[in-house]
Amino acid sequence: MPLSSKADSQQQATRAEDKRVVNGRGDINQLAPFRYPWAWECFLSANRNHWTPLEISMSDDVHDYQQRLTETERHVFENVLAYLTTSDILAMRNIGLAVMEKMTAPELQIYQARQVYEEALHTWTYQHCIETLGLDQQEIYNRYRVVPEIHAKIALANKRLERILAPGLDLTNRDTLHEFALAYLFFAAVFEGCWFYNGFTPVFALQRRGLMKATAQQFQYIMRDEVLHCGFGIRVIRQLLEEENLQLDPRAVQEIWEEADAAETAYAGYILREPILGYSADLHCAQFRHIANRRAGQLGMPGPFPGAENVLPWLDEQANLRKEKNFFETRVTEYQAGGALDWN
Repeated sequence: MPLSSKADSQQQATRAEDKRVVNGRGDINQLAPFRYPWAWECFLSANRNHWTPLEISMSDDVHDYQQRLTETERHVFENVLAYLTTSDILAMRNIGLAVMEKMTAPELQIYQARQVYEEALHTWTYQHCIETLGLDQQEIYNRYRVVPEIHAKIALANKRLERILAPGLDLTNRDTLHEFALAYLFFAAVFEGCWFYNGFTPVFALQRRGLMKATAQQFQYIMRDEVLHCGFGIRVIRQLLEEENLQLDPRAVQEIWEEADAAETAYAGYILREPILGYSADLHCAQFRHIANRRAGQLGMPGPFPGAENVLPWLDEQANLRKEKNFFETRVTEYQAGGALDWN
């Protein structure tokens, strides 16, 4: 190549500093050089954590559901499934249609493409559980329409996310950028970081008593994905606020937390209208507020619920998947990605 042509090519090459979370100037089709190597590491970690629901035998859960669960426990179990089946489809659509296309660094988009796949995988997992247990699919899937407390959480998520689903948002406009950042904060920190993280807990409470262990193991795999989704989203929000010199309205942020808490409280009151052994609506709500304070701290913001305590210290253990397993009975669950996540 002639020297002048080589120089022109180098001048036109994308530089890492040209990249931004949104409003970047770099070539969206050029992966490297990375500006966000941590996003690429998230993608690699997600791929090391690959699994499918067919790898876990559900036979013991069929017996548990039919013979061992009380009517109250079946009510809890079925409604957790009913909420999660709708939520993961909503998450898939939000990432694929609202967030990913607005990112202007390909390493961010590539991880989010994996995230879209994982939300579809989670939906498959819930469907597999529903089919295997012989539940009425139409009735379970329709509960979010007819149970007010489940519908309210989905309706709140739609309200918070609907605006940013619109294509062609002008994120150079400061008001629109602020709106987008608030919506993404809701999605990453509240929807995935709290509602999902807390949402599996009633089934984990059954698992701790030796019930529905296979479903709980499926949920542990999903939880591992969601921990990474949340950590990635929080990192993106912090990067976005720094790059755009953007300050979020603290009253708007507090309103997000309070709305989410009200919806979670009503939901817990419905699914746990009667407590099950070792778990209650009060514990569920208290743990939500503790996790909310943690997520706010990871965002560099004050906790929305001062004094909230960690009433379920065993919950974090469920995300680690470091449990002894009989090799001939089930899959080894200690993934390389398991020790690699951090919230910094």
